[in-house]
Amino acid sequence: MSDGTQHPDADAWAKACAEDLAAEKARRRGTEGPPPGNAAEELRKLVDAVADKVSSLRTPLLGMGAQDAVQQLVSQAKAAVEPVIERNPQVFDHLAAAGNELLAAYRSAVEGQERRWTRGPDAPPPTRAKREDDGPDPTEHIDLD
Repeated sequence: MSDGTQHPDADAWAKACAEDLAAEKARRRGTEGPPPGNAAEELRKLVDAVADKVSSLRTPLLGMGAQDAVQQLVSQAKAAVEPVIERNPQVFDHLAAAGNELLAAYRSAVEGQERRWTRGPDAPPPTRAKREDDGPDPTEHIDLD
């Protein structure tokens, strides 16, 4: 065999994967829209969206007085939330980070429990790597060969 057939371009696969990944990222950026802002901005957008949705609900079961009361309630809620967001925008970033940490801890706990469930009752417990400060191994390994 020639040298060219034995050693194909080792980077060809990596290059193709990188190109595919870049194309997929570009496609997703085009369909997903802009990335989210900070937590305070996102809360403000949520409050505005909920207020708009509640304001747009017009049911014939509610009289004009009830609809005016709903509008007033929405306005009061927005007026109460806005100063809190303005004074403490970093608090919402911290709350979002704490939520992410809680989610990561929950996932870790669930994954560990799933491993124990799927291992079965007769499976041996998982072993961990021995460290130097663990002391002598309490079990004796016997080679039967």
